[in-house]
Amino acid sequence: MQIMPEREPAAAQFKRGQIRDVVVRDVRKFVDERGWLAELFRHDELEAEYFPAMCYLSSTEPGVQRGPHEHVDQADYFVFIGPSNFKLRLWDNRRDSETYNHVMTLYVGADNPKAVLVPKGVVHAYRNVGSAAGIVINCPNRLYMGEGKREEIDEIRHEDDPATIYRMED
Repeated sequence: MQIMPEREPAAAQFKRGQIRDVVVRDVRKFVDERGWLAELFRHDELEAEYFPAMCYLSSTEPGVQRGPHEHVDQADYFVFIGPSNFKLRLWDNRRDSETYNHVMTLYVGADNPKAVLVPKGVVHAYRNVGSAAGIVINCPNRLYMGEGKREEIDEIRHEDDPATIYRMED
């Protein structure tokens, strides 16, 4: 779904800080002689509206960026656990949010395992800043293209706009 916002703020208007409804959790690895285990998602740690409808993983090559984009109705629940590291940037594009125009930057992955809930309306992008291919797990609360893949994709792709104000660089 290619819905462009009515008006985007100038990049200089972004204020660094936390973003309402974004949840960042540590991901603990439980290690023993067999290897390790990590809990990625628990119903008792998220509000019901964010419970996953599906789960997928992607591999991103070193130096490659995904996004920036946002969703109209979907929340993403990313898990960055390794084997590489990522720069994750979030911009609050929700006009009704007290953190509208805030930008957050996190470094996550092998050196700092995190699960990050990204609510609808929050623009997000990540770049693999490591030297190896990196795995990202996503457990969104909506099915990709809906039931039976019969709906339009719920995505506003800011990465398709060469003049986008949503930039990974400071």
